Amino acid sequence: MEPEIYNDIENNRFVAQTAHGEATLKYKRADADTLDYASTFVPEEARGAGLGERLVLHALDWAAENDFQVLPTCPFVRHVLDEHPERIAVLAQ
Repeated sequence: MEPEIYNDIENNRFVAQTAHGEATLKYKRADADTLDYASTFVPEEARGAGLGERLVLHALDWAAENDFQVLPTCPFVRHVLDEHPERIAVLAQ
């Protein structure tokens, strides 16, 4: 079963609970309309199953649905965007 991903708004991070700990994508507000997706982490034991990509895609979709643009300063977020060009519209100009 895939872990549920949720936005922990109080702590500025998207989270998925795994049997090996939390997978997270941390962000911060760059301005009123822009989120800086700064770092992605998946516990080593949970890597290789696509959870990191699911976490990033969820966060990108959440930003689009809530009218935010994204600065992808995390290299993994940039990688996922390269693999999913249909999500490019959410990028900050």
